[in-house]
Amino acid sequence: MIRFVLILPIILVTWLLLLKLVRGLKRTNIDWTGVTTIVGFIALAFWLRHITGMG
Repeated sequence: MIRFVLILPIILVTWLLLLKLVRGLKRTNIDWTGVTTIVGFIALAFWLRHITGMG
C-alpha cells in the first residue's frame, strides 16, 4: 500500500509534465527534419554499440 502512495504522485507529476511539454511543442515552430536526424544518429549509435560491443 505504501508503494502506491509513493508511486502514484510520481506518475501523476510525470504525466502532467509530459502533457505540458507536448502542448508547448505544438505551439513552437520546430525543424522536425533536424530533430529526427539527431534522434536517428543516436539510435544508430546505440544499435551499433549493441551489435559490435565497441564504443
